[in-house]
Amino acid sequence: MTDLQVPLSEADIRGLKVGEVVNLSGVILTARDTAHKYMVDEWIHRKPAGDEAALYETLAPLLRGGVLYHCGPVVAQTDGVWRFVSAGPTTSIREEPYEHLVFKHLGVRAVIGKGGMGQQTLAACREHGAVYLHAIGGAGTLIARNVVEVEGLYKEEFGLPEAFWRIRVEGFPTVVTMDSHGNSLHDEVEAASRERFKALLA
Repeated sequence: MTDLQVPLSEADIRGLKVGEVVNLSGVILTARDTAHKYMVDEWIHRKPAGDEAALYETLAPLLRGGVLYHCGPVVAQTDGVWRFVSAGPTTSIREEPYEHLVFKHLGVRAVIGKGGMGQQTLAACREHGAVYLHAIGGAGTLIARNVVEVEGLYKEEFGLPEAFWRIRVEGFPTVVTMDSHGNSLHDEVEAASRERFKALLA
């Protein structure tokens, strides 16, 4: 088991291997489909201006060496203070068109989600020193206990599940399933399952 503090260095990431349990602490951002498309369209494919530039300046320091969590949280607000009621991971493959660009241009070091990602993301992990971390699907309420503070909400107009949430986590439990050395536990499981299936049909 490895405990890591965000922001993450390339050395932190290069030292991780598939199957390793990693507990994260520090400030991370949630980002789902709309947020990923926004980052690529507004910050990567064009020079940010106006309000988009202001938001970029706010979030860029969190992205470089940072962690994105593929999560659409269930939230509650009391006396103006937000808290996460449930913080389970969402399916990551939907971000496959975007994640390699986020690694390359925004300097993100890790993404958390469920289900794994594709070959484009795996290649980007290897090239840019990034990693995919798997969170426990179906354990959203349990995971929310590791979110100790909601520090900010950005792009609320996207809807609360799709907005950027800036959260502070402590001991957030994950497993490395795609590392920076070209290894994917998802690919290994798929290959083994395919061979087992062929054996059953033989």
